[in-house]
Amino acid sequence: MLRAEPGRQYELSDNQKVWLAEIIHANPSEVRFRLLEPVASAAIGLRVTLVASLIKFDRFEWMVEKATELGIASILPVAAERSEAGLLEASRKRVERWRKIARESSQQSRRVRQPEILPPERLDRISITAFPLRYFFDEEPGAPSLVKSLGALPAAPPELAILVGPEGGWTDAERQHLAGIWTRVSLGGTILRAETAAIAAIAVIMNFWI
Repeated sequence: MLRAEPGRQYELSDNQKVWLAEIIHANPSEVRFRLLEPVASAAIGLRVTLVASLIKFDRFEWMVEKATELGIASILPVAAERSEAGLLEASRKRVERWRKIARESSQQSRRVRQPEILPPERLDRISITAFPLRYFFDEEPGAPSLVKSLGALPAAPPELAILVGPEGGWTDAERQHLAGIWTRVSLGGTILRAETAAIAAIAVIMNFWI
């Protein structure tokens, strides 16, 4: 780890803007900076919420890290019917760790704002009113491709939500319920792991209107 010494320069963010700053004082209990100039950073105009079914925590953490790098606005962990027993309760104790991962990934990718990690909830209890446009990914044949669905939109939306299923996929009851309130889409003909589907979808969406 680099020592904090007067004269060293760093990029600092207050979750609103990024500044180039110089250390003017440092001791074991305090470091003070002088702001030098604002740092230009790419603005992310589209807010995407990842509603992610809970999976094994090592893979979920990887998903948080990579989704943050790609520009996700928020992540809502949910327990689906085929989520492993006990994951929902255990996940409530992991939120702070996931927020730390998101913060560190934001710093690495030079994001101005880090994503919000929302409290975990059961899938059938989440509120969808905050998401005007919603897609859920389904591995069953017949779902239109994500790219075609995005191409049918008249313009880039200000925000949307994507829902990724758990290991084992959706139950028939979940699929029927979701089809009434989410738009069913596909990422292709192969079966993807949950974390792969999430990252692939975010990458497609974030780059579709560029």
